[in-house]
Amino acid sequence: MIPAGAPVLVTGAAGFIGSFVASRLARMGAAVAACDNFNDYYPVHLKHGRVQALLAPHGIRCEAVELADALQVDRLFDRVRPAYVVHLAAQAGVRYSIEHPAAYVQSNLVAFANILEACRRFRPRHLVYASSSSVYGASENAPFRESDRTDEPVSFYGATKKANEVLAHSYSHLFGFPATGLRFFTVYGPWGRPDMAYFSFAQKMLEGEAIPVFAQGALERDFTYIDDIVEAVVRVAAKPAVVAANVAPHTVFNVGNHQPVRVLDFIAALEEVVGVKARIAFLPMQPGDVPLTYADTSKLQEWVGFAPATSLREGLGRFREWLVTWMVHNKID
Repeated sequence: MIPAGAPVLVTGAAGFIGSFVASRLARMGAAVAACDNFNDYYPVHLKHGRVQALLAPHGIRCEAVELADALQVDRLFDRVRPAYVVHLAAQAGVRYSIEHPAAYVQSNLVAFANILEACRRFRPRHLVYASSSSVYGASENAPFRESDRTDEPVSFYGATKKANEVLAHSYSHLFGFPATGLRFFTVYGPWGRPDMAYFSFAQKMLEGEAIPVFAQGALERDFTYIDDIVEAVVRVAAKPAVVAANVAPHTVFNVGNHQPVRVLDFIAALEEVVGVKARIAFLPMQPGDVPLTYADTSKLQEWVGFAPATSLREGLGRFREWLVTWMVHNKID
């Protein structure tokens, strides 16, 4: 466990995963410092809603910081002096990266390099950072294992996440600080991102709109519930790799549910939970999409004694309860 009172910096803390992780760490007794750049990739009021609902009750203030600005990062680390850094800030979205690569260069490459340099200078006990299943590209060698080749991503987003892993390994090797990348697989749940299929599908179904389904619904995704993601993050953060001579204290773990679901089967589960029959508009497969994501989680299980296991119907049921209430009070454009 992370020691009570230990200063922990959580970046991207107004984001989906970041807000839940910051909240959990605070409940565990950590002294959480939170930051986000509050960009408008999706409606900013959702980010502020997370801060109010998940962070404020624990006395966490989410500071506006642009991590692509090295001076702001330096000042942040100097104030916080973190013992642990959980870096979850990033520009998300596979398809968005095709049209807006510059946003990913700044948020996923420049900002990450600034975080690494700050860790070199301030020497936290452990840096944990978000990677993605997108590093596996269009691999059909399922289930995906951390030892698989990951040098052929099919999206620019995936390429930036692979770059994060390589950069972190080099810094860990050169400067001897422990760093761990977590390859997240299709995270879903309450307070999620409205650009994700599960969120937009449910909202459209409740509003009587057709949902766009690519590749005839044959794509398969390893849907992972947010609580399982958070459990993995806090366990991994508390157990850095051992620093040893001539070995970089850097590693990566898959964090997925190990149960890929066909998109059409996912829609059927969503129909059951939402209580609405979906109207489907079939569309061709999109550039940057992959046919399958499927996590082998045995490495994670061996390291921290945990692997995600929340069933899709249970997780969607919790999401639906939150979404109905949210839609009554908010309109997400």
